[in-house]
Amino acid sequence: MKILVTGVAGFIGCFTAKKLLDMEYEVVGVDNLCDYYDVSLKEARLKLLEPYPNFLFLRLDISDKNQVAGLFNGHRPDIVINLAAQPGIRYGITHPYSYINSNIVGFLNILEGCRAIGVKHLVYASSSSVYGANTKMPFLESDPVNHPLCLYAATKKANEMMAHSYAHLFGFPTTGLRFFTVYGPWGRPDMALFKFAKKIMNGEPIDVYNNGNMERDFTYIDDIVEGVVKIALGKPPKENKDWDGKNPDPATSSVAPFKIYNIGRGKPCKLMDYIHGLEKALGKKAVINMLPMQAGEVLKTWADSSELYKKTKYKPKVSIEEGIKNFAAWFKDYYKQV
Repeated sequence: MKILVTGVAGFIGCFTAKKLLDMEYEVVGVDNLCDYYDVSLKEARLKLLEPYPNFLFLRLDISDKNQVAGLFNGHRPDIVINLAAQPGIRYGITHPYSYINSNIVGFLNILEGCRAIGVKHLVYASSSSVYGANTKMPFLESDPVNHPLCLYAATKKANEMMAHSYAHLFGFPTTGLRFFTVYGPWGRPDMALFKFAKKIMNGEPIDVYNNGNMERDFTYIDDIVEGVVKIALGKPPKENKDWDGKNPDPATSSVAPFKIYNIGRGKPCKLMDYIHGLEKALGKKAVINMLPMQAGEVLKTWADSSELYKKTKYKPKVSIEEGIKNFAAWFKDYYKQV
């Protein structure tokens, strides 16, 4: 079976591809290696995949319609895992077109490629950020997500709606995965754990918003990858004959092979506890600069992943303490900091 993984030089993309390669699937990985963050880190991730004989890397931008059409026609994957996207919350305030080009135009090109060859299953990255202004906890896939607080979240909700329309019109199954704050070794430098670690090791103050009064459902990379691979290789969704149009569940459908799942640890962690855990793992205290809440942020995220458990028996295994310890060890080794 041939599997296409987009965003393969990214954090989740790299380790999803590695898991599939270890399982001896043929993987075609694409990435444009954009400079949103340090390209050398993306190149280092790719080096983890290069030794596999069943891996092919293509440098390609999914926002380029002709390149994507050629990719699908030339390689004809059975399954597509679309993880390519412009990430980040605050970046969208100053660079909105990056999100539209990658997350909207790029996703449309992926949908068109899937339609053209009739893929067996499209799995794509959504985000916990779609819950936006919701305050009912924990977040359920059946909750409405009509109040995004940033452009990134808006594009991810749009992806879900686009996937539903294509699943309905053209019949290929689509599954969206709402990731909850993914962290771990080889993570993104724009994420809090990475930024905190770098500044703590350099003796620089870290910016902590809302005076630290925030909680996140931090989910370790290995647990995320387990969920992605189980969904991708499992039975694709079908039309839900029990769906009620008078009380519509946005996570499923009677008119399309369509499904959305939360994928998170299911145990929110206080931001200050997260920081103290990092201090302990690095062996160095942080200098903390308390700041007000920033635009686009939410106070708390909390995943209810029971639907994913019903489907795959998915159960996160890595504790916050272990995950932070693993990250800190990798960080000090990768940057040779002691």
